[in-house]
Amino acid sequence: MKIGSVEIPELCRLAPMAAISNAPFRLIAKECGSGLTTTEEMDAFSLLMETPRAHDMAAYYPQERPLAMQLLGKDPQALVRAALRCEELGADIVDLNMGCPMPKITSKGKGAALMKDVAATARLLRAMRQSIAVPFTIKIRGGWDDEHLNAVEVARMAEGEGIDAITVHPRTRSQQYSGQAPWEIIAGVVDAVAVPVIGNGDVRSVADAEAMVGATGCAAVMVGRGALGAPWIFSGSETAREERARIIRRHDALIEALLPPRTAAVQLKKHLAWYASGFPGAARLRVELFRAQDSAEAREIFWSAW
Repeated sequence: MKIGSVEIPELCRLAPMAAISNAPFRLIAKECGSGLTTTEEMDAFSLLMETPRAHDMAAYYPQERPLAMQLLGKDPQALVRAALRCEELGADIVDLNMGCPMPKITSKGKGAALMKDVAATARLLRAMRQSIAVPFTIKIRGGWDDEHLNAVEVARMAEGEGIDAITVHPRTRSQQYSGQAPWEIIAGVVDAVAVPVIGNGDVRSVADAEAMVGATGCAAVMVGRGALGAPWIFSGSETAREERARIIRRHDALIEALLPPRTAAVQLKKHLAWYASGFPGAARLRVELFRAQDSAEAREIFWSAW
């Protein structure tokens, strides 16, 4: 598929996930076959203030490209300036998060709350689209709740404002991540617009992704939680134990090289806990991992169980 001028031949790509989709994990996913990497959501004001956290979230490896930078916010002026900043930093695509369901985000009018006032959001998208030259995309949900399933309305509006592609997670904001993702909502958006639609939700393998394409007609598939502890799913083939070990060690090395020690230890323990899925006594092992004092102890615990 193509998003504007950006060609992405692979079917699947890693989803942006808060506090997870940092540069080390994105590069691992890319090396395993992810077709596009996207930063975790970056608050527009934080990016403009150049806070240390925003600086870390905007960091990327050249090998990741094409790279989308995802913004979070509701203020048109701040989002326009932040989009321009993403372009300056080298983003190949700018994406606006219109799907985050977390109350601490939606209570401030951001994320999925942008789907509630379609007219105001249209003005926001228009201002951003007119300000940047790179492709501009959005990620939306099925709607605010079961009484307000307006993904098709929002998608049509966004297409009219010049959006280049739309990612649809079909659960509503009120569903958050519970229950089964209603793929028929993705199909409805595909039927309603001419721009590429990327599906998202309940995909844990390339076979699932192919099933989603068959059921919805979407152009590509975004994989989030299904990639945690299994970035090799992007390869679409069985991954040998030795290759999995190599990937985990590579991920560890990237974390250690890029992140400060305390952050690195937190990230490593989280990812090793996901990599431990399916181990005998995995629940006990996760407890031990999170009790580890530092990265070295976490590594020792993990590999002794491997």
